[in-house]
Amino acid sequence: MTSPTDAPTWTHYPFDARGIARRFRHSAIFGALGALEPGEAMRFVNDHDPLPLLDQLRARFGERIEIHYVQREPGAIVIDFVVIAKA
Repeated sequence: MTSPTDAPTWTHYPFDARGIARRFRHSAIFGALGALEPGEAMRFVNDHDPLPLLDQLRARFGERIEIHYVQREPGAIVIDFVVIAKA
């Protein structure tokens, strides 16, 4: 977690994957991330660490997405997926 002095400056949009049927999750996540502008972030909440999803995001979005864990505990995962400007 960050302290108030070094808090991130991006705008968060919540995305709780726990309420989405498993077969739709990845498509919904890709669509939500594709709709974000640079400087915006999706605050992703899930009950497990989505390591295969992270690999897919890196392959699909490359350096356009930064991944920041906010919370990483068993049963409680919170990740900020931040869209950055293309270099």
